[in-house]
Amino acid sequence: MPLKLWGVLMNNSAMPEIVTITIVLEESPSIKTFVFDKLFNFKPGQFCMVWIPGVDEIPMAFSAANSITVMKVGDATEALFNLKAGDKIGIRGPFGNGFSAKGKVLAIAGGIGVTPLFTLAASGEVDTFILGAKTKSDMIFADDLAKVTDLHIATDDGTAGYHGFVTGLLDEIKPEDYDTICVCGPEMMMFGILKILKDKGIETRGQFSMHRYMKCAIGVCGSCCIDPTGQRACTDGPIFTGDILAHGELGKHHRGASGKRE
Repeated sequence: MPLKLWGVLMNNSAMPEIVTITIVLEESPSIKTFVFDKLFNFKPGQFCMVWIPGVDEIPMAFSAANSITVMKVGDATEALFNLKAGDKIGIRGPFGNGFSAKGKVLAIAGGIGVTPLFTLAASGEVDTFILGAKTKSDMIFADDLAKVTDLHIATDDGTAGYHGFVTGLLDEIKPEDYDTICVCGPEMMMFGILKILKDKGIETRGQFSMHRYMKCAIGVCGSCCIDPTGQRACTDGPIFTGDILAHGELGKHHRGASGKRE
């Protein structure tokens, strides 16, 4: 086994650490926060692999040193939603590179993509925060974000803040006024923001959290490689700068469990 790979395996346990859920918070009808009994030392933007015994293991961002915030979107998250205080899950990680915020920072989040950016804001590294959701009832962490950032809100249906997508707010909140623009949310939202940054010639300032199918999370299996560079979302990312993504697959395609383009 190559020494580099052996080092990765030794530093990132192949087995999940079993934790006990202590509190379950209902953030919205489709989002819950699960607090557990262990603190993990992570950098905002890093992720963990969450093992739901007997079901699956899936990647998720930390929402605090001892919690994950989850949207119910599939079988694994539905099973997680059925758990309660006292139940156990497995946590592997943290993995990935995390955000590298410098200078004046703008954060742009859509939906559950607020989670890793919330931890960045909580660490005091965000000046301005744009938070988007489909509707007011889907929006989470807004009250806490308003305490630590200059918060701007957008909802698709206009039930809170700006009526429209987060990209619409970039007419008044000019990204060129910021040294770092951190982005996480639905892929087409991120694609739209990257286009705006590229048109302004500042795509290198953008840092985007890529969501890709993951199995091992330690760079061995290659299931999360992105086109055309072949970089792995789990170890080279999940945070990639806009210049890397500008000519790649973002907003165009991704690969499923079989490796086939979707």
